[in-house]
Amino acid sequence: MSHMQARVLTPKIEIQEELALFQRRKQIGLLGGNFNPVHQAHLVASEQVYQQLSLDQVHLMPTYEPPHVDEKQTIDAEHRLKMLELAIFGNRHLGIETIELERGGKSYTYETMKALKQNNPDTDYYFIIGGDMVEYLPKWSHIEELVTLVQFVGIRRPHYGVETPYPIMWVDVPQMDISSTSIRQQIQQGKSPRYLLPDPVLAYIQEKGLYLHE
Repeated sequence: MSHMQARVLTPKIEIQEELALFQRRKQIGLLGGNFNPVHQAHLVASEQVYQQLSLDQVHLMPTYEPPHVDEKQTIDAEHRLKMLELAIFGNRHLGIETIELERGGKSYTYETMKALKQNNPDTDYYFIIGGDMVEYLPKWSHIEELVTLVQFVGIRRPHYGVETPYPIMWVDVPQMDISSTSIRQQIQQGKSPRYLLPDPVLAYIQEKGLYLHE
């Protein structure tokens, strides 16, 4: 009888295991930014967080109009999106989240995460920020509600503390002193930012004549 029961129960167990696998919540990292242009530090941080937290993917999420950046310094979204596509091509660990580009207007993280959670109830999100941004969290719009929607991931940086009243998961990422601002300045000065950003991105910038003038 026990042998017969085992034969009957085995298919049920297999079905339950397959169902549990199918229903497993997705673990997605988000790295928001202007990406004007995307550079190697963005990509290294995304890849490192993906590996260290064992996420399903990390999505780079370009803002449409950042609330803290002079909009005159931001080129058209179509260029920034194309450069992201070129930068992550061939890397299955990385993706692109375009919700803020599609929505338009000022990009507030609370509104973005509320919409993402509504659209993807089966997904847990990990929002990546630099260690220098942690001290500004109290000033973020709807921060108390935001921390219930997303897990913040902080990238440790020298000379910045890790003390915060908000729950932060800290990761160590190789330090790369690269900024989009410095890349734009080099281009304006007639210098080459080669190796600071992926070759296909640099080729696109040169082809389109981007950043020659601010």
